[in-house]
Amino acid sequence: MTNRLDNRSQNHAVIFLGPPGAGKGTQAERLARNYGLVKISTGDILRDHVTRGTDLGLQVKPILDAGHLVPDDILIALIRDKLAGLERVRVIFDGFPRTVAQARELDVLLEELGTPIAGVPLLEVPDAELIARIVSRGRDSGRSDDTEEVARRRQEVYREQTQPLIEYYSSRGQLQTVDGVGDMDEVYTRLQNVLA
Repeated sequence: MTNRLDNRSQNHAVIFLGPPGAGKGTQAERLARNYGLVKISTGDILRDHVTRGTDLGLQVKPILDAGHLVPDDILIALIRDKLAGLERVRVIFDGFPRTVAQARELDVLLEELGTPIAGVPLLEVPDAELIARIVSRGRDSGRSDDTEEVARRRQEVYREQTQPLIEYYSSRGQLQTVDGVGDMDEVYTRLQNVLA
């Protein structure tokens, strides 16, 4: 299946939206691999800093453990630094932006870099399934931020702060809703279809 991401000589950004536990990370990895994109997950970057015990890691660990969002200025600096190190900006954002303010900052940055947004897929999964997935992932991986209490808090934070992004990208005609329930291959095919 061909789509707009197949032209590897052009800059592209995919902004992957969806609540915690929707499967964005898994699907973003697959899209990145198949279309030559760099996956940028602020969660992965922040957890790496926590694991390494950097100054930033020590600063954000209590925020992550409580299920809260890391301040915009820290995330924008991380993203700017990451994009500046790329020869060609062909990226898929997993878990960023999370607020309209971050989206506006990202718009400015992408425009500076001559990088159009190729699509904004939104994975939709019912809350009960999201909580079960996150708790199961926590048991399997040992991630301290994947408890049921934190998972429920993250869903609340998502609805309060991230939900307006849906309206933001929808009003610009960039949002594509994707059913995130089903096996991974089915969901991936749906994603390819909306990015075609």
